[in-house]
Amino acid sequence: MAVNHVFQVWDYVVFVFLLLVSAAIGLFFAFKRGRTGQETTAEFLVGNRQISAYPIALSLASSFLSAITVIGNPAEVYSFGIMFLMFSFTWLLTMIATSLIYIPLFYRLNIISTYEYLNRRFGQLVRYQVVCCFLMYMFLYLGIVTYAPSLALSQVTGINLWISIVMTALVCTLYTALGGIKAVVWTDVFQLCIMAISLLTVLIQGSIHVGGLGKIWNIGQNGGRINFLDFDPDPRRRHTFWTILVGGTFGWTATYSCNQAQVQRYLACKSENEAKKAVFLNWIGMIIVLTIACLCGLVMYAVYETCDPIKTNKISNSNQLMPLLVVEILNQTPGVAGLFVAGAYSGTLSTISSGISAMAAVLVEDFIKPIWKPWGQLSNGKKTLISKLLAMIFGLATIGLAGVASLLQGNIIQASLSIAGIIQGPILGVFTLAALFPKSNGKGAFVGFFVGLALAMWVGIAAQIYPPSDKFTRLLATSTSGCLELNSTTSTPMNVTSLLTIITSAKQEERPSIAENFYSLSYLYYSPVACLSTVLVGLIVSTFTAPIPQVFPPCGSVDLINCPLRLRLVEVCCGTKNLDPTLIAPIVHTIHNFMFKNEQAWPIPETVEKFSVSCLSITPTAGRSTSCRIHYHNSRKVLKAVTIPCEL
Repeated sequence: MAVNHVFQVWDYVVFVFLLLVSAAIGLFFAFKRGRTGQETTAEFLVGNRQISAYPIALSLASSFLSAITVIGNPAEVYSFGIMFLMFSFTWLLTMIATSLIYIPLFYRLNIISTYEYLNRRFGQLVRYQVVCCFLMYMFLYLGIVTYAPSLALSQVTGINLWISIVMTALVCTLYTALGGIKAVVWTDVFQLCIMAISLLTVLIQGSIHVGGLGKIWNIGQNGGRINFLDFDPDPRRRHTFWTILVGGTFGWTATYSCNQAQVQRYLACKSENEAKKAVFLNWIGMIIVLTIACLCGLVMYAVYETCDPIKTNKISNSNQLMPLLVVEILNQTPGVAGLFVAGAYSGTLSTISSGISAMAAVLVEDFIKPIWKPWGQLSNGKKTLISKLLAMIFGLATIGLAGVASLLQGNIIQASLSIAGIIQGPILGVFTLAALFPKSNGKGAFVGFFVGLALAMWVGIAAQIYPPSDKFTRLLATSTSGCLELNSTTSTPMNVTSLLTIITSAKQEERPSIAENFYSLSYLYYSPVACLSTVLVGLIVSTFTAPIPQVFPPCGSVDLINCPLRLRLVEVCCGTKNLDPTLIAPIVHTIHNFMFKNEQAWPIPETVEKFSVSCLSITPTAGRSTSCRIHYHNSRKVLKAVTIPCEL
């Protein structure tokens, strides 16, 4: 039976203050823009690219930490140990990849929607294939991230579930629709500060309650919660160093490199260097918040070391542990419980607002602008109004999405991460094909995406039917030996987890071997499996659908540059139908410049009978084949192979 606590007056004051400040920021930017008269879609969606790195960094950190960090991460440490803190290294690799590959590419293209890039690179079919999956993912994610903290908090604080959901949706809709991206960014800054303060308050008060951080650390170590150094390479293990480093890097790179909600933020920076600065400052902010959240998990374990509230039926699942801790050890101080709730809802507000803004941008840039022809004749004011209405519609839709999420059973926090890996993994694969592999084409990307998505969905759905066994999940032991009142009911609670364990045990004999091996793959590996399969299949299909090299008769014993067929060569190798070099990541050009040098053109040998030409795709200006490889033949062999640059 869940424990319910009712907010005191000061708790409501702190919580309502959060909502009012968030709404006020949106109103401020709406009126500020109204006075300047600059009502454009670029202003609304990317702030005219005039926002500095510091607020963007905090906004990036806030958007995808969400209430999962405030509520889910401490519960993760309580149940599985502090291994989750290793995501700090994962995020560093993510920021490096984002800064080297994707920020230079997107920023120089001067786009608002990342999927506009796919249209230029692979065509409309691939663009809408990816856009539809992105919208599906955001709808699911926003529903979960709205519902999950509302459910947990309502059960331990007494706040009505649907009242909290409606308040969240309305406030987000207000400041996002009125203030645009600038309001979203600055409310994210405010909300991240509230998240950090609320977690820090729990950490300090909890440390005082237990007897100091040293004692908390010792208790965690004795309970097996200090488990950083787990280098087991088995990919079926839920969390190890390698699982987090490899799987987490792919998953978070997908979020930072091709999720519109994140990309839209660093595209709003003043310059490319400011955008790179923002993602690394964001990494520092994320580490600080994650570290505090994980330490709060150790505090939680130290408090409930000998009396697990799940086994004693105080709460029904681990998502309610953190709110329970707050109301039990901090409820005597007026306003502290309200501050924690404000911190949790700050994460929810920031995530929902970024999602609303991203979906509005995608719908405008990827559907309305290219499909609806009268869009170009509309005034800036009407275009901005349409963008605001779309943001409002998406904001109100989160209420219904939360209702859909309420139908989910089990650990909905992990479900959100699994969904992210399944859907965003193939999307990352398509962007990787586009940015790093100039020889890839639209056919390869289209087929590769379907294969990657199908494979990830196969593994993800099968894992729900055949859950991984305990030897892979490694749920750490808890105790009720120190509880004041124990009876037969509390010693063997029949909650969701135990029911699933009984059902799973009963079906152990029916599990096929593939369930023990392939379906038990860690959920963090869904993203790399989907991404790499997309890239591999995409390259294979692109190779078989690539144009066949052209063969021409000889020009005679003259320098190739003066050859009459020169124009034909340029048309074939370097023609306008080939790829725009700006559509390939600049790092590809840099690497090629470092490793290769173009050879000078040589005269054609006297004995030549014919020559063939192949277009070199990985070239200094990439994409468009800016070098031709000329092979001079006679009847027996290739006499000479010469590379000439197309610029000549």
